[in-house]
Amino acid sequence: MSTARRVVIAVFPDVDLLDVTGPAEVFALANRETGGRAGYRVELAGPSEGLVTTSAGVRLVADLAFDEVDGALDTLLVPGAVDAHPDGPVARIDREVVAWLGRVAPLARRVASVCVGAHLLAAAGLLDGKTVTTHWSTAAQLAADHPAVTVDPDPIFVRCGNVWTGAGISACMDLALALVADDLGEEVALAVARQLVMYLKRQGGQSQFSVPLSRPAASRRDIDELRTYIAEHVDGDLSAAALAARMCLSERHFARVFRQETGTTAAAYVEAARVEVARRLLEGTDRPLEQVAAASGLGSVETLHRALRKQIGATPAAYRRRFRVSL
Repeated sequence: MSTARRVVIAVFPDVDLLDVTGPAEVFALANRETGGRAGYRVELAGPSEGLVTTSAGVRLVADLAFDEVDGALDTLLVPGAVDAHPDGPVARIDREVVAWLGRVAPLARRVASVCVGAHLLAAAGLLDGKTVTTHWSTAAQLAADHPAVTVDPDPIFVRCGNVWTGAGISACMDLALALVADDLGEEVALAVARQLVMYLKRQGGQSQFSVPLSRPAASRRDIDELRTYIAEHVDGDLSAAALAARMCLSERHFARVFRQETGTTAAAYVEAARVEVARRLLEGTDRPLEQVAAASGLGSVETLHRALRKQIGATPAAYRRRFRVSL
């Protein structure tokens, strides 16, 4: 076995369960997929050694207390906890955890937060001057509490130097897979994703909400079915005339129904769906821009440029430089 990659995950009362166990499972499967060569060794560190009750009521066992963590670390992983408030969840700032992070972070080759764990890193001063993400529901809180931090609430995860921050809940798996890809290559990360039966290994720039999820469910089943059709046929004829014909409606009536049910025009919805596919191709492949434009249904490189600038304020090349995972 290669030199062990020591991963220390912080655990504390009411920590989000999946944000701890999800990455741990990814690292364990990476070990299995490589016959042990990956060398990940996961340790849970808590306020004291022993049982910790998570937000789900399931108890975890901390291997060691915070003050027992010393020596070099490969990865320090920080999940979070929230308190319920009438206006929505509020990230909890545990001062004991914050103080510990300030001491132990310099021992780690890289530091990563999952979900609202970014708030703990920020409180420890580890995110100043960096661009980060967190769960969409607490992004405004993070930005307001830490003006020296640039908060982008959209991506699945963001890497800024040796600091990685991830979005919430299931995105912990995407972040952990990205860490594995950074260590061992994309092929190993994809093998782990297959073992996890994950539909898609999402790259960092992908939005926390896909285009269908970013819109409320329609009251009409045929509109929801049409939205699924659009997502599955972005490179086909999705003109207003073609979509209206598929719905057996006049173009005028179709336009009125679609806007009423989705809050946007069919043209805008189709463009957003195509940009989402283009972003995924820019993040996960080295395909030329001409092929990206064709596969996403945007047609030409000029249209690809225009659509990305309009929706995310970046050129395809700039977007790929920021979010493409290096192999």
